[in-house]
Amino acid sequence: MPQIRPIRDLKNTTAISNLCHEVGEPIFITKNGYGDMVIMSMETFEKSTFTNNLYNKLAIAEEDLKAGRVSDVDDAISEIRQKYGL
Repeated sequence: MPQIRPIRDLKNTTAISNLCHEVGEPIFITKNGYGDMVIMSMETFEKSTFTNNLYNKLAIAEEDLKAGRVSDVDDAISEIRQKYGL
């Protein structure tokens, strides 16, 4: 369940830091009852960034597959060997 906290809670930085590490997901900060910002631990940020990059690469691979931009693995290995003299 998402954590939503008022901006005044940011005064207690230790508690917010601990919460970021405990919940392992972004914490939404509100100002005057409206969404203002999102904070998270470095670990959560890195995990989120990795996942987003992975999904982007999978989407590109699916587009390549649909467009027919694929090659047989044996052909690809042969091309690599020729290119690098292996």
